[in-house]
Amino acid sequence: MNIEKKLEDSRLTIALDGRLDTNTSPELEAELSLDGVTEVVFDLAGLEYISSAGLRIFLAAQKKMMAGGGKVVLRAPNAMVRSVLDITGCADIFEVQ
Repeated sequence: MNIEKKLEDSRLTIALDGRLDTNTSPELEAELSLDGVTEVVFDLAGLEYISSAGLRIFLAAQKKMMAGGGKVVLRAPNAMVRSVLDITGCADIFEVQ
């Protein structure tokens, strides 16, 4: 999986490319520093697959952001990833663009 981060003011955009699963989620977790961030945008356009391990990272980020008045946005999921978000109820928890 490839991870690209871009910080603009207090918005952190993280573009993910590849598979986010049990094997790759620790890599994303290690890269995810939310200090001073009020909005996290996960750009999912290049994400081919997501497992519950990946969803757990999104949910942990959402919990931290909400505690500080921030938010998490999931941007441009493909049909398969969107289906996982819908089936798990995550589409109702996150702002999905």
